[in-house]
Amino acid sequence: MKIRCIVVDDEPLALEMVSKFVEKTGFLHLEAKFDSALEALAYINSHQVDLMFLDIQMPDLTGMELARVLEGRKGNASPKIIFTTAYNQFAIEGYKVDALDYLLKPFSYEDFLTASQKALRHFENSQSAEAEPAQDYIFLKVEYQLVKVKLKEIILVEGYKDYVKVHLEGKSSPLLSLTTLKSMEEMLPKNQFMRVHRSYIISLDHIQSISKSTVNMGIITITVSEGYKENFLQFINKWIQ
Repeated sequence: MKIRCIVVDDEPLALEMVSKFVEKTGFLHLEAKFDSALEALAYINSHQVDLMFLDIQMPDLTGMELARVLEGRKGNASPKIIFTTAYNQFAIEGYKVDALDYLLKPFSYEDFLTASQKALRHFENSQSAEAEPAQDYIFLKVEYQLVKVKLKEIILVEGYKDYVKVHLEGKSSPLLSLTTLKSMEEMLPKNQFMRVHRSYIISLDHIQSISKSTVNMGIITITVSEGYKENFLQFINKWIQ
């Protein structure tokens, strides 16, 4: 497959370097390049773009502001983003706008290719998922009935031996379900949830902030257990330095 790309950077040397990297990569196709986020936005509004290599610190409209504008668009699908920046303090914000990756300048073609291959896997998986729509809910046994729970509302799942507490967005009290945390881990989609502790499964969409050993979910800060730290560090490796 060919991924339609644009490059946005107000630094001429960086713009040319990333554009040449795109042209050098067989599965990428360079549609256009811009030194202004406003010009890029106008182009995106009238053309199909799959992926954008986007600088953050730019005049008029920053890359992060452009990402938020695109995130709020209705109707047309927005391009995925790989940020290219000299500033690592934007890493967590990059995760919040669902960026695919975060390249810290100066970066090599090898770094660029690794991020681009991540984008390729994303689009290949998206094509596969279209053939079989993902289920966006689960049923939990609560007292003497089955309760339908939307996945997007689950903040975290807390385990207590033979039952779990499921903390939900907008609910003051968790649901108490007669099942094990292991069963919940098998039931929840791996691309949306992660087990970070022998007693906790978290929703990736509800993360407020992260460090190398803790994750803040708003309602609680959880210390990542040693047994789950390797997977967690792999997850955050692109987002913190």
